[in-house]
Amino acid sequence: MSRSDDTWILAAQCPSRLGTVDVVTRFLKERGCYITEQQSFDDRLGERFFIRTEFRPQASDFDAEAFKAGFAPRALEFEMDFELTPPERRTPVVIMVSKADHCLNDLLYRYRTGQLPLDIRAVVSNHPDLEPLVAWHGLVYHHFPITPETKAEQEARVREVIESTGAELVILARYMQVLSPEMCELLSGRAINIHHSLLPGFKGAKPYHQAFEKGVKLVGATAHYINDDLDEGPIITQGVEPVSHADDPEDLVAKGRDVECLTLARAVSLHLERRVFLHARRTVVFTH
Repeated sequence: MSRSDDTWILAAQCPSRLGTVDVVTRFLKERGCYITEQQSFDDRLGERFFIRTEFRPQASDFDAEAFKAGFAPRALEFEMDFELTPPERRTPVVIMVSKADHCLNDLLYRYRTGQLPLDIRAVVSNHPDLEPLVAWHGLVYHHFPITPETKAEQEARVREVIESTGAELVILARYMQVLSPEMCELLSGRAINIHHSLLPGFKGAKPYHQAFEKGVKLVGATAHYINDDLDEGPIITQGVEPVSHADDPEDLVAKGRDVECLTLARAVSLHLERRVFLHARRTVVFTH
């Protein structure tokens, strides 16, 4: 289901208690707002409630600030954190990448064709290789080389780009550097990473070639929010692709790249549409 161009999104979470759906739907009815889509989930183990509502105001002079001011006292009664997102909003983004271009190229295509409502403020890389691709799209490219001795300095320059551009989301599109704990904390809940998912797990160089030697039958990818545990942050979405004995190592690599692109794009889309709720170390994801 695709979102209409005139719908707003109200996303909220709070402790589990009686009346959580009613407080949202009743307020929308009182404000003359028509609900076009609604999803909710009560986490019984975590005693946490999550709700996402798309609605269309009936009045042509809908006042978002007045809406938030009116809803805030009712949300406070339920200890509810909420966010209101307007139609057609393009989220400010910084993309980080190294040498592999498949995920970046896919994101740029979806950006150019309007499939993802992104406002790409900059692309940051520790290599110069992809600058021509980014320049072709008319976007800013920052090349910040990194060595073990200059890691802190390089991350400081990256932070400056993120802060100066007002980026609300950072996408690690195969950025092959481990972020420091300080950087992970700074970007908590607003940085999405993609990596391959192979079972059994294969670490180090050429994981797909290792997988070929073991005769794997599935290749996959995981998109997740970053944290201080390498490739173990809260998962947003995962994808798999079957392979067979007829596939050689390069076939596995090609299929792996495809599923990485699709999985990352899906995760970014879910985040932009406020379908992902982060609580503790887990996510609640309302799919399309």
